[in-house]
Amino acid sequence: LQLAELLLHLAEQFEIHAAQLTPRSLRGASAAPDPERVTTPPSPRRHPMLDAISTDRSWERRLAPTGLFVLRYGLVFLLVAIGIMKFFAFEAIAIRPLVEHSPLMSWMIDAFGLRGASALIGVSELIVGGMMLTRRWFPRVSGYGSLAAAGTFLVTLSFLVTTPNAPTGFLMKDLILLGAALYTAGEAFAAARR
Repeated sequence: LQLAELLLHLAEQFEIHAAQLTPRSLRGASAAPDPERVTTPPSPRRHPMLDAISTDRSWERRLAPTGLFVLRYGLVFLLVAIGIMKFFAFEAIAIRPLVEHSPLMSWMIDAFGLRGASALIGVSELIVGGMMLTRRWFPRVSGYGSLAAAGTFLVTLSFLVTTPNAPTGFLMKDLILLGAALYTAGEAFAAARR
């Protein structure tokens, strides 16, 4: 209802200003205005909602905390979802070339087999996501979880160098995820000091 009132008010203001335009003013004539046509414009009435929008800056103060919430819990969701997928054969097969060519992770296939290596990676992602999830109660634990997530994303980014024909676009997203993990780590450690 308030939005409808605001739109009606804006439409009225437009009509008032449009009515004040004359053909001469539209042509930009520099001749002296006709004294009979000169009128003082009525004082514009402001809709109370316009005042509220222009003075209430609470939405601006909520942007950073909302963004931080989305960063942290978006990472948690992503880590948990990807961690769960690591227990399925299709995901193990998909990560095989990445893990095989990585000097940091290739030993896992020899030690645990493809499915075992994939499951171990999945467990680590689930643990990291769970650690990050504890921010409200244990901010220091969440901070360490975010640092572990940053390590995960650094390893994933290393696949760009170690894997021939690496899926570049797919892996580049981890650069942004790395930044999000570092930011949430910093915020969690700062909260732990308070």
